Amino acid sequence: MLPRPTDGSRPAERPRRALRIGLGGPVGSGKTATVAALCRELRDRFSLAVVTNDIYTTEDAEFLLRHAVLPPERITAVATGCCPHTAIRDDISANLEAVEELEASVGPLDLVLVESGGDNLTATFSRGLVDAQIFVIDVAGGDKIPRKGGPGVRTADLLVVNKTDLAPLVGADLAVMARDARAQRGELPVVFCSLAREGGVAEVAAWVRARLAAWGRG
Repeated sequence: MLPRPTDGSRPAERPRRALRIGLGGPVGSGKTATVAALCRELRDRFSLAVVTNDIYTTEDAEFLLRHAVLPPERITAVATGCCPHTAIRDDISANLEAVEELEASVGPLDLVLVESGGDNLTATFSRGLVDAQIFVIDVAGGDKIPRKGGPGVRTADLLVVNKTDLAPLVGADLAVMARDARAQRGELPVVFCSLAREGGVAEVAAWVRARLAAWGRG
């Protein structure tokens, strides 16, 4: 639940629906790990639910269930049967239905995280499905990824560069990645993190909390 203010003022009225944040990015970049870490970081303060997307399986949802990041009734899976970006951008009906069913069954909710299946740098979410987008890349492919651009890198509300601990192993220069990300994104925020390290999701979680605060005020 959205917390009550401590200054004696009246609590903000709950929005008509939960804030919806989409997470996209290439296969193996750490989208599901980011979702899991965010759930652990935010679940004690906010009412959360998750929708995962896979083409033919429910593997990502099963990962979240095995790690008990949320109660099972708060996690649901969409098997898209098509390219991942189709279900998050072109025909969002299955995802919208999943989100609305979660809100009806376990709501009221503060936040729904919608994870795309692994896609490429063109993946973006329809604004009819989500209110904000996080795009996750990682350093394993080298420091060229931000320079390659693409709609996901350029336009997501937050770009997350994950697995920074691997940079020395793959010869990736984090300063180069930061420079190229700024060139692609201008003033849009970028977070460098390693989810393998304790507290690695802290900056991403802070960004989500700020979006939730703004959503509550709105």
